[in-house]
Amino acid sequence: MFLTYVSTQPASTASKTSSKKRSNRLFNVGLVLSFSLYSSLVAAGFEVVALGVDGGVSDGNLTSYLIRDDSQPVYLALDAGSVLPGIAKALDKGNFSDITDEMAAPLTRQGYIFRQRINSYFISHAHLDHVSGLIIGSPEDSKKTIYASADTIDVLRNYYFNWRVWPNFTDSGSGTRLGTYRMQLVRPAQSLSLGLTRLTGEMYPLSHDKSPSSMLLITSNNAAFAYFGDTGPDEIEKSKNLDTVWRKLAEKVKQQQLKGMIIEVSYPNEVDDGKLYGHMTPKWLLKELKNLEKYSGEGQPLKGLPVIISHIKPSFQQGQDVRKVIAAELEQGNDTGVDFILMDQGDSRRF
Repeated sequence: MFLTYVSTQPASTASKTSSKKRSNRLFNVGLVLSFSLYSSLVAAGFEVVALGVDGGVSDGNLTSYLIRDDSQPVYLALDAGSVLPGIAKALDKGNFSDITDEMAAPLTRQGYIFRQRINSYFISHAHLDHVSGLIIGSPEDSKKTIYASADTIDVLRNYYFNWRVWPNFTDSGSGTRLGTYRMQLVRPAQSLSLGLTRLTGEMYPLSHDKSPSSMLLITSNNAAFAYFGDTGPDEIEKSKNLDTVWRKLAEKVKQQQLKGMIIEVSYPNEVDDGKLYGHMTPKWLLKELKNLEKYSGEGQPLKGLPVIISHIKPSFQQGQDVRKVIAAELEQGNDTGVDFILMDQGDSRRF
């Protein structure tokens, strides 16, 4: 923070100002700065930028979000389905307004955000719609850390960055290792620092049909935010993974620390349970959120909690706006009082 004081008195008068008055002025300025700093800390939360919100099949708008602590300039990328197209869309919408052409030079604003403001990646699972932007953008990226589970790192290393599908831009695996990305194994339920973002994360497993997926619980000071990779409901997946996650998040709800979450709803309720393939519908998410409510205390502990709906799969049926259908179905059954949010690509919100 920089402060410039300009005197409006004539020079001769200003020179006669007593040292006591100067001291008082500096003291008052200090109080203002201290109060501003305190206010910013109290109001601290997260900024989320949606780089991609769909679950397929449009390759320019696939799952990817950025998150940062309000007090920090750099972001953690949450999955990387569409990265550069999402940055371009966010710029078109007037986001990243603090980044000027002069600041970005010699890069474009898009290139500066890509290389300098995205500090590291968390990849929830290795399906192509969650990593394609990372892979395609890797030749122009700066050195970063990729945080992921052992299964996800194994797929990235052996099936993507292998010099057959794509050059090896990582620090491990086969062939020449170009070393742009450092692969960092994340173990379940173990806290770790996430690059230079000053965010801390804990990863928990999710069930996504026959593929392992994960949720990242992001914390900063006394604020928390949950990011879910693809997941099916426990009842269909024959799993207790979501139940474990709800119990963990309930602790944050009780402490009034959970600022929000991003979770998928891929299909409307009309899709048969046998064709979900490890995904959610509105009725299943509502049922799962009742478990979070149950573990979070009496009354309506989730009332007003922001829940961003992600990974909606577009429909090719004439006259069907699947996003509107899903939004309506969520609201019709919403007796927990959560605030369902459907972000568009390029949107930015603070929590």
